[in-house]
Amino acid sequence: MKVGIIGAGFVGSTTAYTLAIKGLAREIVLVDINTDKANAEALDVIHAAAMTSDSNVYCGDYEDLDGANIVIITVDCQKALSDNRLELLESNTKIMCDIVPKIIRNTPNCIIVIATNPVDVITKVVLDISKFPSTRVIGSGTVLDTARFRAMLSDYFNISPHSIHAYVMGEHGSSSLVSWSTATIGGSSIDNYAKETGIKLTDELKQKMSQDVIEAGFKIYHGKRATYYGIASSLVKICEAIIKDEKRTLTVSSLHKNVEGVKDVCLSLPSVVSRRGVYGAVVPNLSDKEREKLRLSAEIMDKANQEAKQILKNK
Repeated sequence: MKVGIIGAGFVGSTTAYTLAIKGLAREIVLVDINTDKANAEALDVIHAAAMTSDSNVYCGDYEDLDGANIVIITVDCQKALSDNRLELLESNTKIMCDIVPKIIRNTPNCIIVIATNPVDVITKVVLDISKFPSTRVIGSGTVLDTARFRAMLSDYFNISPHSIHAYVMGEHGSSSLVSWSTATIGGSSIDNYAKETGIKLTDELKQKMSQDVIEAGFKIYHGKRATYYGIASSLVKICEAIIKDEKRTLTVSSLHKNVEGVKDVCLSLPSVVSRRGVYGAVVPNLSDKEREKLRLSAEIMDKANQEAKQILKNK
């Protein structure tokens, strides 16, 4: 399995490292405008991987993507992360206009996985530029947000996150839906579990935890000026589902024809990810209030999509 990574910054290099350490890709090519950095990152990763796997990691150009099964886009305009990822829209849309044609020219049959923010809109942009089937363009979406939610619930209830099913849906951003109505522990609803175990779980506490989930990325960024471990692990989880044909349900961002009446938007719903890409979205049985929030998130994405279309038109 060959994986290409566009961008050798914190996210791209950490993704390469994680892929190599896990031995998921036999060949990993790092592509970056700064070839000195890409070379250095590739050397560092291959030295680490030599202890655990046989992955070949190297710096290359777009021509070296030939034969890549998966291409991961992590590059962005490197603007400081604010409280609104949509502020990155114009700059990163223009970047996609430059790099996506180079990707599809050299590896037209790959699956593209996107981490660049605002990831839901950029996923739609990449889909529009590439003209790929929607199954082959996947945004990292709320895979990381979902992991953060489960980690917080795990800490609060003192239960392994692997025993918790809980999802964050919609936009990867301020309008994301942290779904409490569908959260379960061992098959029991989160409210029932709290009641049975005598653990306090008020509406106010739910609201605070939801906000903590949504703002976690900003908190990390403001503390260390970057976020990369979590998103890299999320990207690798998506790649693993593709490489191993796992048919795993993940809250990736992909194209949905109709989300609560909003047409043709990319956002996150639990969806099946396998070697064929992303398909089979599952719409959980949300509460009425959560459905309203999901619709609002879809409307925000639709508005941003219109802005992106105008940028593409004027490019």
